[in-house]
Amino acid sequence: MTAPAASDAVRVVEVAPRDGLQNESTRLTTEQKRELVERAVAFGARNVEVTSFVHPGKVPAMADAEALVAALPAVDGVTYSALILNERGLDRAIAAGITEVNAVVHCTDTFSRRNQGTDVAGGIEIWKRVARTARAAGVRANVTLAVAFGCPFEGEVPLDVVRDVAARVLEEPPAELSLADTIGVAVPRDVAARADAAHRLLSPGTALRAHFHDTRSCGVANALAAVEAGITILDASLGGIGGCPFAPRATGNVATEDLAYALARSGIHHGFDPVALQSAGEWLEAQIGRPLPAMVLHAGGFPAGAS
Repeated sequence: MTAPAASDAVRVVEVAPRDGLQNESTRLTTEQKRELVERAVAFGARNVEVTSFVHPGKVPAMADAEALVAALPAVDGVTYSALILNERGLDRAIAAGITEVNAVVHCTDTFSRRNQGTDVAGGIEIWKRVARTARAAGVRANVTLAVAFGCPFEGEVPLDVVRDVAARVLEEPPAELSLADTIGVAVPRDVAARADAAHRLLSPGTALRAHFHDTRSCGVANALAAVEAGITILDASLGGIGGCPFAPRATGNVATEDLAYALARSGIHHGFDPVALQSAGEWLEAQIGRPLPAMVLHAGGFPAGAS
């Protein structure tokens, strides 16, 4: 299968409540997190990754997962998703009422052992069990291929390795397969190559998604390259907050403000209200208590009246 043509519309998944906050030194209260999610819905997010059901000792910022999900109002057309790493996390998510989960399979053994306590093969087997259990429970299950562009411990991750991991993961097809630049080392050429390889493996019913970090200032360019390669689902984090606790020096996700600006100026519809998005970013910056990385948050959009 070859990659489809570039789309004129994408769905942006807001991940600030989970991937954004998990690595922040400032801990938001459950009530602040609830407001963050509600502000994301207000600016147009229709899928918000709200939390992760992981061991609270390893990711203390997510220790209130059940309480947060219980506090969130149901909104027509809006899905609250959550990250899980194993069957225990899936059980907790289902019990909390989550209807969409995002599992993870890592592309290197070292990173997988540090993050999930097993090697790549073990992670794939966990995914397959999670996928079957989720399906039986009526829960939509997605999977992310983490460190698909490079690993902080093993270095380069060859395309053939990513292709092999993807092929084994797709033996139990997810609703969405996400390619993640976990440590922010990708460039657009890498994105195009991996998107093409993944598209060739996908079966009908599985969509391709991408998750970029802006650690080396290539995040937005990579996101645009993903759209050019036919990927129509992108993750982004309000204010550009985030990072992986298990990846040294991995800074924030692509900022929702910056991505929305780049998409709009490229003629690609994202469905977000720029005024509400700007207000949400300013609110989050005040809660975090420091300037956030998002460039458009501070520079604003295209100047009115500029020629």
